[in-house]
Amino acid sequence: MAHRLVTNSADSRALVPLVDDVRAHLGRKPREVSGDAGFANEANLSALKQRRITAYLAPGRARHGEARRGEANATGRRKLTKTPLMRAMADRLKRAGRRSRYRLRKQVVEPVFGQIKQASGFRQFLLRGLDQVRCEWAMICTARNLLKLAKARR
Repeated sequence: MAHRLVTNSADSRALVPLVDDVRAHLGRKPREVSGDAGFANEANLSALKQRRITAYLAPGRARHGEARRGEANATGRRKLTKTPLMRAMADRLKRAGRRSRYRLRKQVVEPVFGQIKQASGFRQFLLRGLDQVRCEWAMICTARNLLKLAKARR
C-alpha cells in the first residue's frame, strides 16, 4: 500500500502524505485510518475530514483521576485538547463497536514490525544516507508483502 521513512521521531506529519500515497498506489482513497496518539492532532484530523476519511486516532491518555479534557495536569503529562475534532475523535472511540476498530491496528499493523525484526533478522539499516535508507526500507516492505502474497496463494 504505502510506506514512509522520516528522520523525525515525532512522525505525526507523515500521516497525510501516507494517506495520499495509498490513494496514488490504489487509485482510490482509504475509507478509514487508524493510528496511535502520536498522529492525533488537529491538522491531521482536519486533513482527513477534508478528504472524507474516517479517522480512529487515539486522542491521548489520562490516568485515573486526571481531567479527561481541559487543563494541564500537575505531572506535566500530555494535555488533552478541547478542540471539536479531538472531542469528536474521543467520542467516536468510546461508542460501541468503534473502539474495536482502533484496536485492530494492534493485530494488523504492529505485528508486522515484530515479524520484520524477528523473522527477517532486521535490526538496523545497512546503508547510510536518507535516500539509501528509504530505498532499503522500501525493499524490506516489498519483500514482506511478497512473502505474504506467496503464503496466501498456498
